[in-house]
Amino acid sequence: MNNPNFSSGPCAKRPGWNVDVLQGAAVGRSHRSALGKERLARAISESKKILGVPDEYRLGILPGSDTGAFEGAMWSLLGPRPVTVLVWESFSKGWATDVEKQLKLSPTVLEADYGEIPDLGAVNWSNDVVFVANGTTSGVKIPDWQWIPDDREGLTLCDATSAVFAMDMAWPKIDVLTYSWQKCLGGEAAHGVLILSPRAVERIEAYDPPWPMPKIFRMKKGGKLNETIFQGDTINTPSMLCVEDYLDALGWAKKIGVAGLIERSRANLRVLEEWVGKTDWIDFLAVSEDIRSSTSVCLKVTDGRFQALSKGDQAAWIKKIVGRLSAEGIAHDIGSYKDAPPGFRIWCGPTVEASDVRAVVEKLEAACVDGMGNI
Repeated sequence: MNNPNFSSGPCAKRPGWNVDVLQGAAVGRSHRSALGKERLARAISESKKILGVPDEYRLGILPGSDTGAFEGAMWSLLGPRPVTVLVWESFSKGWATDVEKQLKLSPTVLEADYGEIPDLGAVNWSNDVVFVANGTTSGVKIPDWQWIPDDREGLTLCDATSAVFAMDMAWPKIDVLTYSWQKCLGGEAAHGVLILSPRAVERIEAYDPPWPMPKIFRMKKGGKLNETIFQGDTINTPSMLCVEDYLDALGWAKKIGVAGLIERSRANLRVLEEWVGKTDWIDFLAVSEDIRSSTSVCLKVTDGRFQALSKGDQAAWIKKIVGRLSAEGIAHDIGSYKDAPPGFRIWCGPTVEASDVRAVVEKLEAACVDGMGNI
């Protein structure tokens, strides 16, 4: 039976997953017990090992999913330098809003429409730079990491939640990286991961932000980085069931390796590329192949009948198609994000099988052709 789960978060579980993998969870135990700390420390060490994170970088588990981890980074690090925020979809726009409205730092915002990416060559590297590695709601990723200079003065703060474990990470280019294991590894929601370079640690220890710091963002103790956070002593109580589920996903990822995970995601994208290549009424939202995401793949309907509809009617038409495929158990959660142009978003991360993507394509094409005949 095909797996119909294509949500962009929480995403499809790994192939072969079942609830029995949670039997070793430290349920009913404190996360500060020896057992709880051992599980958390293992999640940290295995994450670093699989991703190839340099030894001198710190990796810790924070509350609030990727959002909590990235907000904690911005509130702890931004301020000493001017800030540039790169915006090309809803989450990066949210980071720009927080930097401007909450931290009141008057950032330089380089913005592009959905499907496009800002001019990366226009970045001033005396600034701290905030960006997403992959726009989850636009299907647009950075083309590579070469636009980031090694001799930059500012820090790079990268939200990589829908990229890490599915795309290459260039650690010398990254000072801060965050993700949630609910994305590319199909874990459960509510927990975020924060990775800090030595330059980021130096900033945290040398800088005291002028704004009140919420407890869940506090990473310093006695004027130094609180190293215990990055050893498994989380700021607040994590779900040990979710941690156990993450350890299972990491075990699966370790067997495949990062290169294998990347190839699985690219294989899923190729299925859609083949379909788009032979279909004249569907196209990628991303305007060029070099910025086309292999995880949160966003598609637009180009048929003239659809384009002639109002935005509201387009959204209603997409919702009808999406609802039909979900009701038939073919594909769940494949509608575009609410702030994105009306279309489809099919999660193609490494936990998804290419055969399932092929099954969706066949049924989606039939439903759309039938639906366009009724416009």
